[in-house]
Order: sequence, then structure tokens, then C-alpha cells
Amino acid sequence: MARLDGVVFDCSCDIHWIQLWQQRGDAALHTQQLFCRNGASKIPLHNMYIHNCDLPEISVSHSSVLVMEGDNVTVSCNGSGAPVPEVDWTVSGLHSINTHLSDVYWPNIHSITLTLFNISREDNNFQLTCIAENVVGMTNSSIQLNVQFPPVILRLVEPEQRLDTCIEFTVRGYPHPKLRWFYKQKEIQHNDYIRTDMDFYQDYLEGCLTFQNPTHINNGNYTLEASNALGTVTKTVYGHFLMDPDEIDPPPDDNPSRPDEDTFGVTIAVGLAGFACVLLLVLFVLINKYGRRSKFGMKGFAYLCAVAVVAEERADLGAEQVLQLLTSLFSLVRVQVSVRLGADQRSRQVAGLNAVVQHIKRRDIILKRELGEGAFGKVFLAECYNLSPTKDKMLVAVKTLKDPNLSARKDFQREAELLTNLQHDHIVKFYGVCVDGDPLIMVFEYMKHGDLNKFLRAHGPDAMILVDGQPLQSNGELGLSQMLHIATQIASGMVYLASQHFVHRDLATRNCLVGNGLLVKIGDFGMSRDIYSSDYYRVGGHTMLPIRWMPPESIMYRKFSTESDVWSFGVILWEIFTYGKQPWFQLGNNEVIECITQGRVLERPRICPKEVYDIMLGCWQREPQQRLNIKDIQKVLFAMGKATPVYLDILG
Repeated sequence: MARLDGVVFDCSCDIHWIQLWQQRGDAALHTQQLFCRNGASKIPLHNMYIHNCDLPEISVSHSSVLVMEGDNVTVSCNGSGAPVPEVDWTVSGLHSINTHLSDVYWPNIHSITLTLFNISREDNNFQLTCIAENVVGMTNSSIQLNVQFPPVILRLVEPEQRLDTCIEFTVRGYPHPKLRWFYKQKEIQHNDYIRTDMDFYQDYLEGCLTFQNPTHINNGNYTLEASNALGTVTKTVYGHFLMDPDEIDPPPDDNPSRPDEDTFGVTIAVGLAGFACVLLLVLFVLINKYGRRSKFGMKGFAYLCAVAVVAEERADLGAEQVLQLLTSLFSLVRVQVSVRLGADQRSRQVAGLNAVVQHIKRRDIILKRELGEGAFGKVFLAECYNLSPTKDKMLVAVKTLKDPNLSARKDFQREAELLTNLQHDHIVKFYGVCVDGDPLIMVFEYMKHGDLNKFLRAHGPDAMILVDGQPLQSNGELGLSQMLHIATQIASGMVYLASQHFVHRDLATRNCLVGNGLLVKIGDFGMSRDIYSSDYYRVGGHTMLPIRWMPPESIMYRKFSTESDVWSFGVILWEIFTYGKQPWFQLGNNEVIECITQGRVLERPRICPKEVYDIMLGCWQREPQQRLNIKDIQKVLFAMGKATPVYLDILG
């Protein structure tokens, strides 16, 4: 934190922002004595009053606008204050073309008009934000752009025979279109056996036409019709769920008069088939009773049994063919059991999450300032009311999810359920979610000193605080005992994650946070891929891999495990003892991949004790099973740190 005690500023509007920071308690300025020069004397900064020096006020012409695709729209924004603010519209990411701005200045008012031509459907739900800024600070206000357009069917997937029980679809349109399904020229009426399941996201509808145990009688063309006030669109797909028994042609029989022994073989095989069907049917009923419903279904199972047993009445099926049908039955049940066991195991894991996610009302969250931004959205410092029974309000960090599609929303829910159950002294505490409206929000505890990488750099031998471009004072250099204290806490959090069978995949100092008293916790707000973009290697245009922290098997085969997290912990140790340097900083990404896959490791940091470097080398064994156990690492680091007390005065 900046120490400005005793500094005397020239009284002017240029320093009003420091006065506001002091009033809000930002940067701990409320604990420091700051002064303003007033002629030959000085007065406390918080008593300073300067005429015509205020935060700007802002107003926009609409809260939202509704426009047809292809039309034009004009909106305006007024910023008032003294000094008169600069006003501008932010249109980054806007698809509509030929934006036009016009400025008008009135006494104490700056007005700006924005005209958009040929509005695109891609801008539906876009937030047009106007910003007013002067020397004191910045305010903003937004207008939501709602674009109407006719429906379009983006996706209609043919079900995979014998595996799928639904026809997947994605439809887009605004206003939201009404959906109707047709089969054999008749509209499908929903019932217990067939229904439409779907979710809305902005102007998208995603879902399934879902069947309950479909058979061959459900085969045929299915037509989806989507319509709103602007138009109607249809698309047809063929659904093939099971083969019609009548389509199974018997093989030609060149010898109609079968020998008695062949007939006897068929009888034996059919008897076996009947017995097997009864046995397997009981097993299958139990599976259906205690597991999730099969996509194949009881009807499909009964169909195979019937084909096997009916052989008794058909002289054109030989013993070998009946036995082949038996093999199919056993194979089917084996697959069903395998699928059920896997599904039940996942269900138990999900049920074990005890996923009671706390829901926080939006009115209880008051944003204070932005802490960072990632691809998912932004992270803000906020005040949260009604979160603690002992406190009226608490400082929290809130992570927002911008423009979430259906998949992202489901990931959001799964992540919230998982985080709810990760409770440990060295895991960033997750309080709950706010889902009443957009953006979706996750609420975490606020860690005052930010991410560990930034903290390490600020407390290295070369770190200085700059005020007006001039060095003021050092933050205080970390010593050996403090480094060991940091490492031990991260290891403790990792021991817990391993006990929960949780693989982090992106352990690094940038994803650890620092609080008061040198308290360190593992967390990941997802900002690292943007703030620390140089730490990631982009694969295929989307995937971002932290290759400098990854072991060979993760780089080459995308295999992640508790052991790959141990490798990453070794790199975290290296970061701590280099005050936050980037691993392999002297090499490009492709050179790093070559070094790691060929068995090279990072060199021992200059100030790193040999005992600590030995732990690093134990983390960097090429074979995962040969790496040190995280429990053993935590015990060794704790014992090493216990020998020397931890001094916390660097936090000021």
C-alpha cells in the first residue's frame, strides 16, 4: 500500500480524487495524515473544499430501445458537472455499421448523440454505455438495445440409432418464437411419452424433443416449426430409433428338411435363450429401478428377447444364430450395467456435493470498484449485506458472467455447486450466487492484497512505489521464513483439494490470493488468462494452456491429475523464491514445450536453499508416480518454516 503520511499537496481540483479515496478508505488513505497547502499554512486534506470541482452526473435518453433488424436508431447522453466532463459512447464489440456521433456543449453540460444504421441482430441485448469523465472521476450509464428479427433454426440433429432418446435443436429469434412439432403431418401433442425440453438464453432457445423409450414405431420424419410475429421457419429431420422387427430378413434356407440334430440344437439354444432372457430381464428391471432410465429402454430389451425366443417357432433360425442373439443380449446388458455404474458413480459424486448453493439478492450487493476483467466478465470489489449474522455488511469480491450461453450457464451452476463444498482455511471462501437477472454473479471473500504473483513482485528486491513518477519507498522484501510460510499454506490447500479428488489444472501464484497477516489461499477468478496472457499458450484459437506450469504428460496427452498439480506446485515454489518471475522467461512457448518434454527443469533460484530446491526436483520427476506426495511436501515445508518465526511487518 502507498504510504503518503505527511505529504502536502497543492490545493486544486486535480487532487480531489485523492480526497475522495481518503473518504472511501481506498488504499488505506483514511489511516494517513494528508494535507492541502492553503497559502502559507496547511489544512487537512479531508477538510479541503474547492468550488466547481465535483464528480460528473450523467443521464441517457432511454433505459432501453426496441428496434427492428435493419432499422436505424438514435440515442443521446448528457454529462454535466464542473469541470465540464468529456462524454463518450463505448461501442466496442458492436456489429451495427456506420455509427455516427455528434457533440454539443452547453453551460456545464456536454451532450453527445449516437446514431446506429442498419441494426444487426448480433447486437440484440447489447449494452450501449455512455461515460462522463472529468479530473475528479468518472460515471456511466447504459441503454439496452433490443433487436427484433424473424426466427431461424440453427441446429436440428438426427438422433443416433438405439442411443439417443431426443432430437436436439437450437432456434434463434426475437421476440422468442413459438415452437411446434409435426409427425406424419399431424402436430405432436405433449404427453408422458413425448415432450419438448428447452432453455432460453437471450434470443436463443436450446433443447430437445424428448421421447420416453422410443421404438421402431417412433421412426419417421419430424418437422420443427418456429414462428414469431415477424415470420415462420420449418426444418425436418429423420428420427430412426430402432429397427422394425419386420425388416429383419431371414437368411435363405437351401435345405428345408433340417436334420433332427439341428432341430435339437435349435431347441437347446432357444431354451437357453428363454432362460437367459428371464434372468437378464430381472437384472435389467433392477438396473432401471435403482439407476437412471436407459436411452435404449425396456422396450428395446424386450424386443431382442422376443427375437431370440420366437426362434422356436421359426425353422429358418439356426442354433448359431440364436446363440449370436444371446451374445447380443449379454453385450447389451454389459453395456447397460457399465453405463449405469458410471452414471450412478457420477450421481453419487454430484449428490455428495450437497449442492445447496446460497442465493444472494442483487439488492444486497453494492459494487465499489472494478478489480479486473477476464473473458468471462469482470471482478468487482463490493459490499454485501445480510451475508453474515454478526456483520451488517462485508467486503466481498464478485465475479460476473457476461453474455452466458446455455452451456456457460450450466458450467456456472456446476462450478457453484462444487465451490459450495470446497471449505478450507486455504481455499478462497465462496459465499454464493446471484441469479435474479443478468449478469450472473458469484460472491467470494475479498483478499485485500490481491494475487500472489503481484504481491511477490511488489515485495522483491527491486520493487518501489511510484508517486508522480518518482520512487517513494520500498514495500519491504520477503524473507526466507515468509516464503516458507506462503508455500506451506498453498501446500495445505492442495492437500485438501487432493483429499476431495479435485484437480485444479492451473495452479500458479497468479491464481493464489493474499489477505491480511500474510494469509494465502488458492483460488481462481478466471482473470489470469487475460491479465497474465503471456503465461498461456493458445491452442486452436480458443484453448489457453499454462504450459510453463505443466508436466510432460499434460502437455503431450492432456492428462491432468493430482500428480500434475504437484508438478505445478514445484513451479509455484520456484516463483516464490524468484519474487514472481515467469518460469522459463527467457524462452518462447515452443522452446518451453521442447525443454519440458525433453526432461529439462528450471534452475535453482539464487536465494533458494538446497532443501527447498530438492522439493522442487521431487515435484518435477518425469513419471507421475515418482513425484513427491503433497502431504509429505506440506509436512517438510511446515517443519522448515517452524525453525524461524514469520515476520509480518511487510504488510504495513
